[in-house]
Amino acid sequence: MPRVLRLAAAQLGAIHSTDSRTHVVGRMITLLESAAAEEVQVVLFPELAFTTFFPRFLINDEQELESWFEHGDVTTNTETRPLFDKAKELQIDICVGYAEATDEGKHFNTCVYFSGREGRVLSKYRKVHLPGTFEPSDDPNAVHHLEKRYFEPGDLGFQAFRVPGLEEGGSLVERGDPIFGMMICNDRRWAESWRVLGLQGVEIVLVGFNTPAFGHHTPKSLDPEESERMALFHHKLVMQAHSYTNATYSLAAARSGYDDGKHKLIAGSCIVDPEGQLLAEAKTLGDELVIAECDLELCRQGKEKIFAFEKHRRTEHYGRITEQTGVVEPPKLVMAADLESSQGGAQVHRMLVDRDNYDLDKTILKGLWPSVSPFDVPWSVNGSDGSSEEQQFEFATAKHPQA
Repeated sequence: MPRVLRLAAAQLGAIHSTDSRTHVVGRMITLLESAAAEEVQVVLFPELAFTTFFPRFLINDEQELESWFEHGDVTTNTETRPLFDKAKELQIDICVGYAEATDEGKHFNTCVYFSGREGRVLSKYRKVHLPGTFEPSDDPNAVHHLEKRYFEPGDLGFQAFRVPGLEEGGSLVERGDPIFGMMICNDRRWAESWRVLGLQGVEIVLVGFNTPAFGHHTPKSLDPEESERMALFHHKLVMQAHSYTNATYSLAAARSGYDDGKHKLIAGSCIVDPEGQLLAEAKTLGDELVIAECDLELCRQGKEKIFAFEKHRRTEHYGRITEQTGVVEPPKLVMAADLESSQGGAQVHRMLVDRDNYDLDKTILKGLWPSVSPFDVPWSVNGSDGSSEEQQFEFATAKHPQA
């Protein structure tokens, strides 16, 4: 039986540093009214939707910095309340991103899922993967990306949640209400974000984002046009690939266009199906609704077959993902040239004595002793020529006494 929802990504064009929240909220309400006219049930707005993307600026004045954040309840604050009131009036659910200042003085890049039918927040998410730097660039002409300076990493994790009242005639008993998940911008680039939601049976992932067309992350070899093309490619790549590998729909809503007439953000608002196919995408850099009908039953194909996690995952081999943060490379292979020095000989000694660290049982040392009879093939500690480890070590020390 189909479980069809009508969903929309609400792209917002340029927002200048001088634009008021009242002005921006007015634009958002216009999009919401258009969505209601199209019988949309859920509307996704971008990351940091109420203001320009202020982390591009170095702001040293504390009072000025605080002015970019929403304090207290975002659904009832004077300037932002009209959006949530309109959602209640239209009986449409919305997901919206904003800069959150907590009562404890903490600051997060946040989004909430607000039910227009129930008139309350059903779930909140705080961005986990903060890009950019803490310290500003030394270049006086640089466009900064200071999310690490202004926000703390999110502390709520990736929690999926059910949304009641969306399906006509009620939800299927065996399925329950639709399962949603949220992430923000850079989170979409990390497979871990998606898999944690996928392991909770997520059916719709909502992603608001602000992505520079040309920024600190851009290879210097790329010109602005090629940089924008590459940014769009990477954006769609991760949305489509991870939707497929977790058998879920996904929506992405962009803040796009030329902020302050010069800071360009890519568009790319889109809706992707569980097979990784683009169902709809933005055609402009301005305010735009991207709409698609999504049958959640189509998630079952992936969830019950190729990505039936309970049948195919092998968690005993995934420990490194949670035990390790940065890259730890395997030991370098010892080459013949290295063994012609006392340092190389000493390396052989260390590798033979400390087998646990070097894991030589599984490592072929390519090109070792190629000119020395009888070793004219790559050598491993297990003795590819039939010799024992001790015999090989004796040979090594005879050739290289310093070992």
